[in-house]
Amino acid sequence: MGIIKFLIIAIIVLWVIRLLLRIIFPMVVKNAFSKMQQQATGQQQRPSRPEGTISIDHMPKKEKRKGNSDNLGDFVDYEEVK
Repeated sequence: MGIIKFLIIAIIVLWVIRLLLRIIFPMVVKNAFSKMQQQATGQQQRPSRPEGTISIDHMPKKEKRKGNSDNLGDFVDYEEVK
């Protein structure tokens, strides 16, 4: 008797879960897709600037190079052998 009661309750619980997933899952997916679409359209909207203008966001620091051509290495003269 206990096994039959357990099986009936398990079947009812699984049926309810399946029913809820059929109702809730499409709404969750629809909501997620609408959020992604809103984010994509938000990224595409940029402030309008006249064509040909340049905007620099980051300027790298200038490196001071202390060195001369003596430290560049040795020049090796070669002849092409045929």
